Amino acid sequence: MTDTTTKKKLNWNSYHVTQGDERAPNRAMLRAVGFTDGDFEKPIIGVAHAQSNITPCNNGLGELAGHITGAIQEGGGMPQVYGTITVSDGISMGTEGMKCSLVSREVIADSIETVSRGQSHDGVIVVGGCDKNMPGAMIGIARLNIPAIFVYGGTIKPGHYNGKDLTIVSVFEAVGALGAGKMSREDFNEIERRACPGNGSCGGMYTANTMSSAFEAMGMSLPFSSTMSAVDAEKAVSSADSARALLKLIEADIRPLDILTKQAFENAITVIMGVGGSTNAVLHLMAIAHACDIDLTLADFERIREVTPVFCDLKPSGQYVATDLHEVGGIPRVMKMLLKAGLLHGDCMTVTGKTIAENLADEPDAPNEGQDVIRPYDQPLYAQGHLAILRGNLAPEGSVAKISGLKSIKITGPARVFESEEESMHAIMSDQINPGDVLVIRYEGPKGGPGMREMLSPTSAIIGKGLGDSVGLITDGRFSGGTFGLVVGHVAPEAFVGGPIALVHEGDTIELNAETCELTLHVDEAEIERRRKEWVQPEPRYKRGVLAKYAKLVSSAAVGAYTD
Repeated sequence: MTDTTTKKKLNWNSYHVTQGDERAPNRAMLRAVGFTDGDFEKPIIGVAHAQSNITPCNNGLGELAGHITGAIQEGGGMPQVYGTITVSDGISMGTEGMKCSLVSREVIADSIETVSRGQSHDGVIVVGGCDKNMPGAMIGIARLNIPAIFVYGGTIKPGHYNGKDLTIVSVFEAVGALGAGKMSREDFNEIERRACPGNGSCGGMYTANTMSSAFEAMGMSLPFSSTMSAVDAEKAVSSADSARALLKLIEADIRPLDILTKQAFENAITVIMGVGGSTNAVLHLMAIAHACDIDLTLADFERIREVTPVFCDLKPSGQYVATDLHEVGGIPRVMKMLLKAGLLHGDCMTVTGKTIAENLADEPDAPNEGQDVIRPYDQPLYAQGHLAILRGNLAPEGSVAKISGLKSIKITGPARVFESEEESMHAIMSDQINPGDVLVIRYEGPKGGPGMREMLSPTSAIIGKGLGDSVGLITDGRFSGGTFGLVVGHVAPEAFVGGPIALVHEGDTIELNAETCELTLHVDEAEIERRRKEWVQPEPRYKRGVLAKYAKLVSSAAVGAYTD
């Protein structure tokens, strides 16, 4: 936190643009967009939002931005609104377009940094909905290190059919069930029609709700805001409140790097373990930490996993959705229970200007009676966290497995090797995969894909086919937050750089053991070395454009797949 005795006025940064005779041309242009004589002393605040009708996750963010700009103006600031991009994971899933999803995280971060740095903003508030909006926003916020708040666009409400809650994952799983003859065409069509009833990000504790929960736990979003429905009135109120909080942060000169400490990241990981969050959080939190110059590693996730139980029963492996969690106390209730257990750093600063412990002071430290969304801390679903870091001769740099909702967390079987997601999907849908098989999907990593596609289509098809407890899957790609099953992603080094996953042959024995956190290729080391000498790196799939640039710059998934 900067010494307040030496800080400039509230326009501490924008005065470079607005003050002095030499800046008359700058002011002239600002007058054209609504500035008047009295406005040039006010703080200028960037309002970045990802409004788009590409996806329900982002459809409605512009309206929230409107509430934010109104609150900024009422509070004596001058908002400058600009857009960021989005790629819908759910819509691009299973296609070549999905390679652009993780890439969009970097484009979003770059765009926010570029605009707010270029315009000398005094603060920035970002409104995001889809999976990559959030980590992209936080990377940009960290690089800028000007007072900032993240506003989550809100979660979708569940669809309903035959007395069951539906999410987008219900549709992906229905594809496999239909293909296996376990579902009628009528039910299949109705699930598709009813799964997504309106605006908001995917409803389970998938990647979007995982990252919104993480940001609230880190102190970068207002309490309770991470599990609100996108279409409920409280989301607009919370958005305006976020703008008012940002004005106070500017006045107090509290910056993101005052909040985004190593302890704040540990709080986020702890909460993610408690709620059963997405494997993508591992990738995104390490990339954000890199932007903060904080050393966050896979070992930190494993250390926290070992002492943190999963005590929220949320989809994909559980029963409930984010709006159910919100109704019984949301992330503040989860955090208070973890704080009581001694697993959170209560002294971390937040965007409220108060510490975590101060924010939670009046929050009950036990779940409400008469509900089972949040279990009692001493009666968890799992005694340890669900995101396990596996290593071994198949993943010497590490890999990530989600081990909740499974009868067994280990399998040993013959490798079924596929050079792309499409190849594996064809084999699954044509009943070429048998119980006991271990699918290997490679050349889908950050460089090899490029873009590290999510594998929700094959993993959901496996579940739909009834093979979820009997088939393993490993990949140097990644998984949707909606994935569950005996699956391991982020295998590093990836195949494209000659990682051991590139050397697996059809029929090799692979042992996936989440109990001992090992991923082992049972092939003699001399044979592995022989294969390594024969291996030839394939030609890049893209030689020009954004995917080619990304492939050249991106780091290993083991450190967050960042590009700077």
